[in-house]
Amino acid sequence: MTVATSDNKLKLDWGIVAAMIAFHLAALTAFLPGTFSWSAVGVMLFLHWVTGGLGITLGFHRLITHRSFQVPKLLEYFFAFCGTLSMQGGPIDWVGMHRIHHLHSDTEPDPHDSNKGFWWSHVGWMLHELPAQSQVARFTRDIGDDPVYQFLQKYFAPIQVVLGLILYLIGGWPFVVWGIFVRMVAVFHCTWLVNSATHLFGYRSHESGDRSTNCWWVALLTYGEGWHNNHHAYQHSARHGLQWWEIDLTWMTIQLLQTLGLATKVKLAEKE
Repeated sequence: MTVATSDNKLKLDWGIVAAMIAFHLAALTAFLPGTFSWSAVGVMLFLHWVTGGLGITLGFHRLITHRSFQVPKLLEYFFAFCGTLSMQGGPIDWVGMHRIHHLHSDTEPDPHDSNKGFWWSHVGWMLHELPAQSQVARFTRDIGDDPVYQFLQKYFAPIQVVLGLILYLIGGWPFVVWGIFVRMVAVFHCTWLVNSATHLFGYRSHESGDRSTNCWWVALLTYGEGWHNNHHAYQHSARHGLQWWEIDLTWMTIQLLQTLGLATKVKLAEKE
């Protein structure tokens, strides 16, 4: 099966397709008898914040991809580790593809060009072998040779297995179902909504040269990432919610790190 583009046909990556189907089916086992407990739900919510909030939003995105602020290297590695637990690929691939997205937002070379429809920008793009994948090394020279990032890139899947074993020892199968599979799928779709919904729904505060929008409900699900038009207008700003009503929990976390003396050289949007 292939998907036609303006100048080529893309092959499905059957390994990714199989993994996505398996993860979603595993998450559905949460509805089977014996897999529910409120403590398991609590573990899921906590790990959603750790992996999606601290890991993807703060770590992979604002800290590593855009260098919106700086933290001590060990703390940077911690946030990168949290992002690795999201199972959205290794940090090198994630950062590289996102930088390519910003360079070509909503044009043909954009890996998740929203002009190709909601399905493509939400999940379809990652199920295929993309030309952009060959460009990742060129866009990640700042982290590509770092042995810690290389380790996280190579072993992100075994790391998840270790987390699953730990959760099983603590709380049995319910902790695994909710803490790994339900949480993983929830973080998947929350992150993907930033690629899809925030290029389709919401309002625009700035002319950013693409279709990015500010979408309040995506912002609530993604710790502030839904203020996407603001972000595309000011890519290197650590704060995405620029108006008082645009709640940005990740910016609040960065402010806390600033207060503790852990976040420095924080970049903000220029005043218009």
